[in-house]
Amino acid sequence: MSEAAFEEVSVLSSIYCGEGEFQLIQQSAQDGLLVQINSTVGGERGLDVRLLFHLHPRYPSCPPAVSVSSTGLSRTQCHNIRRKLLDQAAALPPEPMVHQLVEWLQCVEVTENCRGGEEEEEEEEEGREREKEEEWTAVLSLDHIRSRSRYTGLLERLTQQLQLSGRLLLGRSILVILQGARPSIKEFCRLLRTVKVDVDSSGKKCKERMMKVLTESPTSSPGGHGLQGFVVTNYESLPELTAAFQEINMTDVYQQIRPSLRD
Repeated sequence: MSEAAFEEVSVLSSIYCGEGEFQLIQQSAQDGLLVQINSTVGGERGLDVRLLFHLHPRYPSCPPAVSVSSTGLSRTQCHNIRRKLLDQAAALPPEPMVHQLVEWLQCVEVTENCRGGEEEEEEEEEGREREKEEEWTAVLSLDHIRSRSRYTGLLERLTQQLQLSGRLLLGRSILVILQGARPSIKEFCRLLRTVKVDVDSSGKKCKERMMKVLTESPTSSPGGHGLQGFVVTNYESLPELTAAFQEINMTDVYQQIRPSLRD
């Protein structure tokens, strides 16, 4: 990581010093920094947003990756705000820019779908289609969890940040069930592969390189498949795992992934 990046994080922690405003989630020379800032968007409306900035080790030579979530905005609005932030970041010179991006966002007026510019008509159509799209359900397989508290804590924070519901099933096979917008699920998988979430056999922090997506599809019956929050469940046998899926009305999903599981 560059000295400029560390200096910027130090400055950000001083600027956003209110309770819950700033959090350094991850720090790694190999993977960079993961910073969360709670701010507002929408000018005078002042809607609360949670911003997650992933500063690559080459930052600020390359712009940060950004995730956006808010209880006051729809998923489509959050998605479009994220795109605007990424466009703004790409237009800035290669200098520390997180504070500048947050300040810029605070002045952005939020329309119904947070759109504008020459592509408004096309984006409006895309926005309507996304609003109609059903929630997606995905099941991920993790290779191992050695630092349980560290790993599960990060998984829970990521689901909250990306407005996903999730369930972690711990047993012979380690499974993560996710439910929510497909772009958020993809972002969850990307962060899982790029952030150091666990430790290896020697105690060194490591990434989840062995994660596999066992299934990913639109939720067939939203009313019956509703996960809430993030829950950790332990199981000791396949019958108990089967029961865990039955409890959340996902027997069909279990049948899809069963051939991939360890006996």
